[in-house]
Amino acid sequence: MNFETKSADGRSRVRSAALAGVRGLALALISLPGAVLCFCLTLVSIALVPIGIGIVTTPYVLTGVRAFADWRRLLAAEWCGVRIPRAYRPLPKDANPWARTFGMLGDPATWRDFRWLPVDMTAGFVTALLAFVLPVYALEGFVIAAGLWRVLPDGYWYGFVPVTGQGTALLAAALGAVLLAPSLWLTPQLLRAHFRLTGAVLGSGDGELAERVRVLTETRRDAVDTSAAELRRIERDLHDGAQARLVAMGMDLGTIEALLEKNPAKARELLAQARQSSADALTELRELVRGIHPPVLAERGLGDAVRALALRLPVTVEVDVDMAGRAEAPVEAAAYFAVSEVLTNAVKHSGADRVWVDVHHTEGQLRVAVTDNGKGGAEIAAGSGLAGVERRLGTFDGVLAVSSPAGGPTMVTMEIPCALS
Repeated sequence: MNFETKSADGRSRVRSAALAGVRGLALALISLPGAVLCFCLTLVSIALVPIGIGIVTTPYVLTGVRAFADWRRLLAAEWCGVRIPRAYRPLPKDANPWARTFGMLGDPATWRDFRWLPVDMTAGFVTALLAFVLPVYALEGFVIAAGLWRVLPDGYWYGFVPVTGQGTALLAAALGAVLLAPSLWLTPQLLRAHFRLTGAVLGSGDGELAERVRVLTETRRDAVDTSAAELRRIERDLHDGAQARLVAMGMDLGTIEALLEKNPAKARELLAQARQSSADALTELRELVRGIHPPVLAERGLGDAVRALALRLPVTVEVDVDMAGRAEAPVEAAAYFAVSEVLTNAVKHSGADRVWVDVHHTEGQLRVAVTDNGKGGAEIAAGSGLAGVERRLGTFDGVLAVSSPAGGPTMVTMEIPCALS
């Protein structure tokens, strides 16, 4: 049994290293040209601001840089569980090019992105590529011994072994075997180091604490404004709906009381009408309560509430929940309504016919990922539903990341720090 456990651990380590190596190669091949392109475009666009051209181009370039950084934040959370906060200042939806350009240039997060790009194209590229190169180099020793040595040029060295024939090729294989074990351990660590380096640059700065306080202040203010608007909506719905029906039902009952002896048939007709009014008022009250706090959320928890929400949608939704307990009620409510908004956006705007929702709790984070197979193009813009979701999560120190390339798919990832009961 002990041997089987060790064998399973070994296979798991090999799979983990292989996956980290492939991901490292993909990062190296994509991130280097992406970082170089973003850096050069940003530099040129900002240089053109004094002559007016940069006023038009800079917002688009910086939006692309932010999307590139958000993509890396998403991969960091997906692949290594490294959480990199997103703290861009919101811009008015109707801002003119001048206001957008200088609003984005005045955001400290913009300059953190700009500092990160040269780091990503140098140290970031090296750490990502090493995650692929180390295990491949260890395996090269075995390939040399298997016959590759015959086609190698004269004077080829594998490490400190000069490969000149079958004997030295076997020495190369022995050296490869020595290098293989540490490379299997180092490869995932290098990938994690790549994302930790990304997080250190994107999330660093002398004004980080002040910026965090500013973001939290804004989200708290947004939460107060949202609560006030919600109270006004509830009051309006009660006044125009259930309250009006109850008043009408009271009037009907008064009329019935007067008609009981004089016109029983009319009284019975009004009684049926009053019964229907009471049923309608009860339905409206239930809908109102469901909008405030769904009963299934209070009774069954976030997982079952999301499943119930998915059943009411006109598209196929697959829900996967992995939670060993329940979060606090306010956190569950925030996550539920955030998922509801994201699913509504997917149904209305993405053109998707299938949606996947993954809810799980790990390392003190409630993490929800909503993926659809729609046309893509979703973004966190001021006044959009996703901006509202970001503000809702920010109230609980949560974060939102969106990956939505043109043509799809769209993946919205939400994280809220919390503990489970």
